[in-house]
Amino acid sequence: MKQYAGIIALGVMAVAAAVFFREEAPAPQKPAAPSPQIKTGNNTQTTSTAPVGTPTRTLPKSTDFDFYVLSLSWSPSYCASSEGAGNRQQCGTNRRYGFVVHGLWPQNENGYPQFCSSSEPERVPDALGRSMFDIMPSMGLIGHQWRKHGSCSGHSQKDYFATTRAAFDAVKLPQTISQGQNNQTISADGLEKAFIAANPRMSQQGISISCDGGRFEEVRICLTQDLQFRACQQVDRQGCQTKQMTIPPIR
Repeated sequence: MKQYAGIIALGVMAVAAAVFFREEAPAPQKPAAPSPQIKTGNNTQTTSTAPVGTPTRTLPKSTDFDFYVLSLSWSPSYCASSEGAGNRQQCGTNRRYGFVVHGLWPQNENGYPQFCSSSEPERVPDALGRSMFDIMPSMGLIGHQWRKHGSCSGHSQKDYFATTRAAFDAVKLPQTISQGQNNQTISADGLEKAFIAANPRMSQQGISISCDGGRFEEVRICLTQDLQFRACQQVDRQGCQTKQMTIPPIR
């Protein structure tokens, strides 16, 4: 009987040990889904949780236009104008903007489309617009750019503004200008060369300077639909040719 009792005890202990180790074994983990990715030019970027930052998918090329013009406005010049004086969102106290996005414009080799029919609403939602305020500092600007230019891109509002941000990020701003510490005097040609020095793949045939009354207003840069620099003779011909213009400081 003692032998049988010993065998039974050993059997019970074995079963208990098996149950214990089975309960302690970690449950198999489901592998995390990879973050969605999009391609912009030659770069692959992981989408973020921010409302705007990168397009939600790889954007198809549109057959409705040939390329983009990225227009970067110098905010101190705008704020010094009669139009900017009343814009508190962009030019109010402590609004220390330098280069801001005026717009990303679908362009053709000759002319450009504007105010196109779109399945998207005309009004840009407040949350989407405000997520762009670091580079497009007013809802009035954002709404106007969508209605006049974004509606012709063939993209949703979210993808259009994501592409706008990606285009802004694709351009390296020359520090001597973008820091805006002092009032500067420069020629239009000299400013173009400063941008080209910061962006070696850019050419003088793909950039244009806009000025008014001897004051620098904005720079326009031509980009393919993949956001690569390209030449655009029509845009280049329309540029400012002055040999001396001022760039007011950021205040």
